[in-house]
Parts: sequence; structure tokens; C-alpha cells
Amino acid sequence: MTGQVSRRGLLGGGVAVAGAAGAFAAGRTTAHAEVPAAAGDDARSATYAFRGAHQAGIVTPAQDRLHFAAFDVLADDRAELVDLLERWTLAAEQMTAGQPAGTGAVDGDVRLPPDDTGEALDLPASGLSITFGFGPSLFRDGEGTDRFGIADRQPDALRELPHFPGDILDPARSGGDLCIQACADDPQVAVHAVRNLARIGFGTVSVRWSQLGFGRTSTTSTSQSTPRNLFGFKDGTANVKAEEGAALNEHVWVGDDAGAGWLAGGSYLVARRITMTIEVWDRQPLGDQESFVGRTKGTGAPLSGGEEMTEPDFDMPGSNDQPVIPTDAHVRIVHPDAHGGVRMLRRGYNFVDGSNALGGLDAGLFFIAYVRDPGTHFVPVQLAMSKNDALTEYLKVTGSALFAVPPGAGPGEHVGQSLFA
Repeated sequence: MTGQVSRRGLLGGGVAVAGAAGAFAAGRTTAHAEVPAAAGDDARSATYAFRGAHQAGIVTPAQDRLHFAAFDVLADDRAELVDLLERWTLAAEQMTAGQPAGTGAVDGDVRLPPDDTGEALDLPASGLSITFGFGPSLFRDGEGTDRFGIADRQPDALRELPHFPGDILDPARSGGDLCIQACADDPQVAVHAVRNLARIGFGTVSVRWSQLGFGRTSTTSTSQSTPRNLFGFKDGTANVKAEEGAALNEHVWVGDDAGAGWLAGGSYLVARRITMTIEVWDRQPLGDQESFVGRTKGTGAPLSGGEEMTEPDFDMPGSNDQPVIPTDAHVRIVHPDAHGGVRMLRRGYNFVDGSNALGGLDAGLFFIAYVRDPGTHFVPVQLAMSKNDALTEYLKVTGSALFAVPPGAGPGEHVGQSLFA
């Protein structure tokens, strides 16, 4: 394609930009530096190193498109699972570097199916990141069986999330032994990544559920502007940013003291499929919408005044002896000050999955958050929101899952190798 970098022409890890190239240091002892493409360059030509101290796709500047998939492991043999993780690691490293999987779509033996499905041929890498996670059921299945000899290494924090008030969970959209999060600035590149990893895993794993997303609903870097969700409000204003090293260590990365040494340097991924009652919301007056959120719809500033990044003043009086930011406003209910200062790194996406049986949009937010401990950093916040947040009247949670995301793979390692060592 004229003016674009061929996927075959982008070799190796690091950041590659048309006309310029940089390298990320790989290895568990080196920070996983991640930056967006340089100003003026085509962002779709950027690549993010697959190997590093942390997996890419967490503090990586949030891309515009998502393909998320959860898998059930069909095999009961530990060696077969490890073999799959080794093959997934190699394929992910190739695809995130802008290369096809394996020998590619057209260069293999013509008598055999190709190693790559080919729909991303000639497309640039598009900032593809691939992130892997392990669910609680990988350690003990529904009957409590330790299929792979790793039950004694299950972290205490890796348990099924509770059923929160108001949840309407579809089991077919919840849980999973493994997960893959593929993010890119081209939807075909993200879909290609999951499609090929699912194909590689055929017979060993099966797709349990998947979700496509568009239009990021958070900013993970100070270089990005705050996006909007499908309610039309800016979302993720106070998100943890990649540049906040101390905050990442405090709120996102699992420490050596967490009781699961194999997970040190990793994180926990919370996934929630939140359907928005779009048509009902659209009929609410602007003033009510802003009261429910606690921010202005135009600038994102708190109702107490200032600009988007101004800290809300929850004590400022309003009318009728009530605070200007209502007591059930979303920004008040989820604010770190109400939860001992805990924060999350959010990487959510909008979704529209056609129409429902009533003719309304099946649309909403596919919420993704990375936290150091879901028991302290997510569950209390979600409980407060589900009980007291004015927004919950317009939300229905239909899917839920939790995964442990291991640290990045060093040279010669496969993802999650420390778990199986």
C-alpha cells in the first residue's frame, strides 16, 4: 500500500516509525518504555515491544481499537498448555513487530494451510499490543480440580469477582481460563491478532466469549486527550498515567510482597461488560445528566468549577442546602478520597453490538481496569457504585471476569513462564 510500511518490513521489537526507529530495552530487569509515534508521523506505523519488564497493553498509550477474547482450556495436560503459551508468545512477538505469524500467509508449503490468515498482509503494525491473562479457573476448575499442578500458586486475590447489586450476568459472557487483549489503531490488525492466536490454540483452547471495542474511553498517557463515552461525557479524567511511576507501583503493579512471586511485576485485569440504556439516557435533561456524573458535559470540569483537571470540591454548597456536586454523583462515589486513595488504570472501550430484542442499541462500555489488588482497588469501589451511584439507573452489567496478568516475558521466555517453572 503506497505510503505505508509493510508488515513484513517492520522487523524486531521496539518502536518503529516511518523514517525513524527506536528500540525498547527488553528483559525483566528493564522498564518497559512505551511512547506514541512522534508527532506528524502516521501513528499506525508504530510498534510496541512484546518483551519487557511488564506486558505491553497496560501502560501503552491506549489505542483506538480492541479485540478481547476469553478462552476455556480443553487440554488437561500441563505440557500441552505450556507448549501453547510458547507458541502464542512467538506469534505475538512476530505480530506486534509488524510481521505475519509463523511463515506467513503466502510463503509456506502450498500443500498445507498457511501459518497466517492473511487479512493483515500489507497493513502496518498499527501500534498492536497483545496482553495475556490467567483466570481463577485455570488454577482450579469448577469442580476444584487442579488440572495443571498450579493450584498451590493461585494468588489469594485471584478469585471470582462477587455478584454485585444490579449485576445481570450472562455466564456465556463471563469468566474464562485465559484471556487475550489485543489493542491497535486498526480494527483489522486487532482482529487478525486474536484470530490467529485462536487458530494456533485450536484443540487446546476454545473461545468462551469475545468483545470488539472502538473509541478508547480512557487516557493512559499525558500525551493523550481525554476521550468520551457513549453518554457523551469525558471519561477517565483522573486515570493513572504511564508517566506516574510511583502511582503505578502503588496501584497497578503487583509487588514482591503479594504472596505470589511469579506475578511480581504483573497486575490484575478486571473486565466488565456494561450495557448502557442509551435511549433512556438520551431523554434526560442536560442538567440532570451533569448532576448524575458530577461534571459538565462540555469541558468535563467538576460542577464545583474550574477546568477538567481541577479537583472537585465536594463541600461546595449548592441550592436547597445540597452540595453543588450531588451526594450520589458518579465523580463523588468513585473518587479516590472516598476509598482510601486507591486508583485504577482504566483501558476501557465503547462498543455497539447491533440492536437488542426491543429495537434499542446493544451498546455501552467494555470496562477494563488494571489494579494491584482487586480486593482493595476494585471491589469496594464497585460496591459503592452499585449501591449509591446515580448512573447505575442507566447501566446493566452483563459480563464480568478477573484475570492475573503475569509480568512481561524476558528474552527466550514464554509468557507466564515463572508460573510453570
